[in-house]
Amino acid sequence: MLFKKNQLFALVLLFGCVLPMALEAETLEQAWDIAIKYDHSLQAVRENTQASQYQLEAAKAARLPNVTVGAGYSMMENDPEAKVDFAGVSTQFALAERESYSYKAMTVLPIYTGGKISRGIDAATSSLEASKKFEAGKVLDLKLKVAEAYIGVLRLSKALEVANSHVLSLSSHKADVENLYQQGMVSRNDLLAARVALADAVQSSMQVENRLDISQSAYNRLLGRDFQTAVLLKELEPQRVDLSLDMLLAQAIKQRYELRVLKEQADALKSKAKAVRAGNAPQVALTGGYDFQENEYQAHEGQWLVGVGVKWTLFDAGLIRHQSSAMARQARSLEKQYDEVLSLVKLQVRQYWLDVQETRKRLGVTEQSIDQAEENLKVNRDRYEHGLSTNTDVLSAEALRKNSQNNHANAVYDAVLASIRLKRAISDL
Repeated sequence: MLFKKNQLFALVLLFGCVLPMALEAETLEQAWDIAIKYDHSLQAVRENTQASQYQLEAAKAARLPNVTVGAGYSMMENDPEAKVDFAGVSTQFALAERESYSYKAMTVLPIYTGGKISRGIDAATSSLEASKKFEAGKVLDLKLKVAEAYIGVLRLSKALEVANSHVLSLSSHKADVENLYQQGMVSRNDLLAARVALADAVQSSMQVENRLDISQSAYNRLLGRDFQTAVLLKELEPQRVDLSLDMLLAQAIKQRYELRVLKEQADALKSKAKAVRAGNAPQVALTGGYDFQENEYQAHEGQWLVGVGVKWTLFDAGLIRHQSSAMARQARSLEKQYDEVLSLVKLQVRQYWLDVQETRKRLGVTEQSIDQAEENLKVNRDRYEHGLSTNTDVLSAEALRKNSQNNHANAVYDAVLASIRLKRAISDL
């Protein structure tokens, strides 16, 4: 009866592992595509990029003529009249109607602004580039987050597989101990120890299963899915990194979005500072249009007009100068931040490069230990059945086998994660 139960348990585990294979495994690239389309934070960043694009268009529009139209109606208390004394005779005559309509259309074209418009365009261009680079960086951040969740699911799936294998192995050992106990060949203490070990393994398997469910829910959340959606992922293999550390550092310095964003933001502030300072220069504009004022006493109610206007702020108590200096200081602040971030980027690249080297070495060691642990368990179980080994030796050998499998799986996924993080560190993900 016990043998049939063990067989049934094995079939259930096998069926649970084989059934999902009927579904198509999702790749990491597919997960990235889905998350990029869904992620709300990334959509918000894209809106900011579009806003920067409109700000650039607005800055460019400042150098083009603008046209305004207006209309009005006025009513005075008395008729506008002029009083004239002529040869001792005082007389009055009307100048305009008491009620009248007016309208006009005017256009203004900037001729010279001291660089205010061109510097404003430069600032908006740099701001747009900063927004684009920030958006590209956020895509990389999201891809790394999805990759970490993806690998987390794979890691716990493997951990559950190892835990279930551990349960099966201990179930088989418990059955052997029960047979030996019934034959009077081992003590009851061995039987109790085998049962306790199996109970602990079942409990551990339940805990891993719960952690896997949480991990799958977190993965589904990133992809905008219902938490209960079934998750079947394609396995990942560690990727080789053939570039030297110096080459990786050079690529990171050239491509990391954090550095590029800071540089563009500093350039934008410098251009804004120059644009503000240009306010102290003469502002020259060409004005033209048509003006109509209803007045039956006037010979020409409508007039075409053209003119050139100059505005020059000679004294503003230092307002423009201080505003420009404040922006220049903000630009210098970003340049100082650049140096700090550059140092952190270099450290991060070095850390992930070392992680890749470490996990590559761990792979070979842990892979060998699996076969050795399997052989060790087989030998100890055989010796135990012949009375040459203790129950503790068998349980210890089984624990070593489980640990060797977990260690190898962790080494594999650590290697995969290290290579992905290194690619993210050099903005090549």
